[in-house]
Amino acid sequence: MQLVDSHCHLDADAFDADRAAVIARAQAAGVIAQVVPAVTAASWPKLRQSCTLAPGLFPAYGLHPMFLAEHRPQHLQQLDEWITRESPRAIGECGLDFFVEDLDPEAQRFYFQGQLDLAHRHRLPLVVHARRAVDEVILRIRRTGGLQGVVHSFSGSPEQARQLWQLGFLIGLGGPLTYPRANRLRTLVAQMPLEFLLLETDAPDQPDAGIRGQRNEPARLASILETVAELRGQAPEEIAAQTTANAQRLFGLP
Repeated sequence: MQLVDSHCHLDADAFDADRAAVIARAQAAGVIAQVVPAVTAASWPKLRQSCTLAPGLFPAYGLHPMFLAEHRPQHLQQLDEWITRESPRAIGECGLDFFVEDLDPEAQRFYFQGQLDLAHRHRLPLVVHARRAVDEVILRIRRTGGLQGVVHSFSGSPEQARQLWQLGFLIGLGGPLTYPRANRLRTLVAQMPLEFLLLETDAPDQPDAGIRGQRNEPARLASILETVAELRGQAPEEIAAQTTANAQRLFGLP
């Protein structure tokens, strides 16, 4: 089986000691590609370097809402220039986070809208973070128009998921899905059209139930696959083939 980790922070400091081994374990587990989204402008060079370590590592560049204190308005212009020069597969991680206190909503909106506009101009998909902000994310995607992408670590309702699909967006699901109490997520993945699903780890964060409290890594994508297959009553091979095709289509992966 061939899998795509549609969201892995391979450049994170947590992988500095054994990044090559992490990549090797992922490849051994059938992960043929990883999309690696950025969080700050300062992180872009390290991310680019990390993605040169092996085939199948694809960068996305953006400004994450949880790192608001590190962003400056000129970073949007720098992002435009970086995208033009580097030709990444996506823009992100970007979005809105109304869960974390002391993250100025208006400042978040400024950077998110700037990245929506860049995605429209460069015709690139978006990797979107939406925590307690799914409705506004949907509204801004709809208002901007002509966009596609993924809302990663989706935590919204089935109706919100349907609205995203109608707008050309997929949903990414990972570790949280594997916990028995995640009833809404588990019901959603059991019933949703498979062509709108991407698998992800969000490593080193969001470990699955099998490694609760430990560092996550892309090799654990196989555990996510097993959970999805069990919940849907389908063969893992079928889930793997469709979700991999979904990622390849969205991100233009080989």
